[in-house]
Amino acid sequence: MGWYDRGYGNFPPYVPIAVRRSNALREIKKLVKKGTVITPVEVTGRKITTTFWGNAWCDNLTSYHHIANRLPRGRTYCNNGSIMHLQIEPGKITALVSGSELYEITLDIKPLPAAKWKAIRAQCAGQVGSLVELLQGKLSKNVMEIVTKAKDGLFPSPDEIEMSCSCPDHTRLCKHVAAAFYGVGNRLDAQPELLFKLRHVDHLELIAQAAAPTALGSSAKGKKRKTIDAGDLSAVFGIELDAAPVAPEMVESAAPVKVIVKRKKAAVPKRVSRKAKLNSKGL
Repeated sequence: MGWYDRGYGNFPPYVPIAVRRSNALREIKKLVKKGTVITPVEVTGRKITTTFWGNAWCDNLTSYHHIANRLPRGRTYCNNGSIMHLQIEPGKITALVSGSELYEITLDIKPLPAAKWKAIRAQCAGQVGSLVELLQGKLSKNVMEIVTKAKDGLFPSPDEIEMSCSCPDHTRLCKHVAAAFYGVGNRLDAQPELLFKLRHVDHLELIAQAAAPTALGSSAKGKKRKTIDAGDLSAVFGIELDAAPVAPEMVESAAPVKVIVKRKKAAVPKRVSRKAKLNSKGL
């Protein structure tokens, strides 16, 4: 006998949150025993996201106008710890969300079109906000803004997403799917590189592109000047750079930092006339 025959219509009867959580944990333990690696979404504090990447992802969700009415429930589910598992892979997001049962969510994301990725890389050329950030393998603020730009960045459009959930709600975006979307934003807080992985592109290409010679500056007149290698930067700036890994692509593509060396001329003694010498001797 189904839910409809029991008088509940097309939806299951209400189950208290504590009971849902207990049932979900029981199912999760079974999966762990079978060898499944579980990575739950844990929200600490009032906000689901706190970094540039996570905030940008969640802000983009509000642009999906035709599904916006389901987002508040999904946000609540994410906040209360209902996402028992979430995994981001190339072109796919999978999740287990606790509801009346433990529901399975799958989001299939189309790869980023090659032309769009090429355009993003072109915009990032020379966009190095800080040489130290570059050597640490970080993206500058300018690059991050380009990557997360609405429509032209890495965020998928609704037409590029196929959504499915094992719950009985047959709408395109149920509250469990909405929760998974917010869970992705939470995960990007700690691992922003997963956004690139999701869209089948390599974030290191952007770092190499941002380190184009124009970014570090070159002499407008083409004059040759003495240079210093990146390996000696710690001595120049008085900072430790060895602690942060440096991607080979960055070192190969980055131009050396130019340091102008000016030498002081030695002081030349003034010539003393013969008459002055005689006067000094009293002659």
